[in-house]
Amino acid sequence: MTLNIKGTLLDLSKPKVMGILNITPDSFFDGGEYNTEEKILSQVKKMLIEGADIIDIGGQSSRPGAKKLTIKKEIDRVIPIIKLITKKYKNVIISIDTFNSEVAKKAIDAGASIVNDISGGDIDKDMYRVVGNLKVPYIMMHMKGVPSTMQNNPKYDDIIFDIIKNLSYKIDLAKKAGILDIIIDPGFGFGKSLKDNFKILKNLTSFKQLNQPIMVGVSRKSMIYNVLESNANDALNGTTCLNSISINNGANIIRVHDVKEAKETVKLIGFMNENS
Repeated sequence: MTLNIKGTLLDLSKPKVMGILNITPDSFFDGGEYNTEEKILSQVKKMLIEGADIIDIGGQSSRPGAKKLTIKKEIDRVIPIIKLITKKYKNVIISIDTFNSEVAKKAIDAGASIVNDISGGDIDKDMYRVVGNLKVPYIMMHMKGVPSTMQNNPKYDDIIFDIIKNLSYKIDLAKKAGILDIIIDPGFGFGKSLKDNFKILKNLTSFKQLNQPIMVGVSRKSMIYNVLESNANDALNGTTCLNSISINNGANIIRVHDVKEAKETVKLIGFMNENS
């Protein structure tokens, strides 16, 4: 499997690591931490040195209960940062974490290469058409509801079947809109109970039937620290554990706060699989 990144192919035969850069004051783990150009460039440099294959930039918090930004505010928050990073690091692959098609277009024009949409096209019905015209890879995540209400007692008949059915329908729509490269994300923590999240993780290989690369984002989430009775700051070891399971179960991209540990996980599992 490969992704066409503005004419250059990104090989997914070995799992890739996406480093998270939240330009938000209210994200659940590192909100407000990267609030100056110096801090942002320093963090990007650190992630690239540690081996990040993609940098994911988001200006809209998607934590449970998060309030929605205006499109203008989101644009003002992320576009200057994308320009700043691409000016400093010419070959960096940036994904824009947004569910607004207008933000997506401006981000790609500013230097981003991938659109990462937590709503899978549900919030902005124009997203598929815009991404299809842009000819960039599209990460399609499954989310039940919207961030402000998604964790209010989510229910499924059969969560694996329901997510696969939903994503299958959307993949068809996205392809008809001209999107060539689609990555699916089952959406850990987005309208799922604690048990739902672990059922998805255990059955991740089931999503291979959709014939698209799979991205997993479990980094420091409540599904880890609620089980461990800790908090996001103490969830790195748990994150590494679940990332290992994700890769063994077929994840092609893991989205993380901690790049060094994720790259080591990929390397160790790769070595095991190649030499056993």
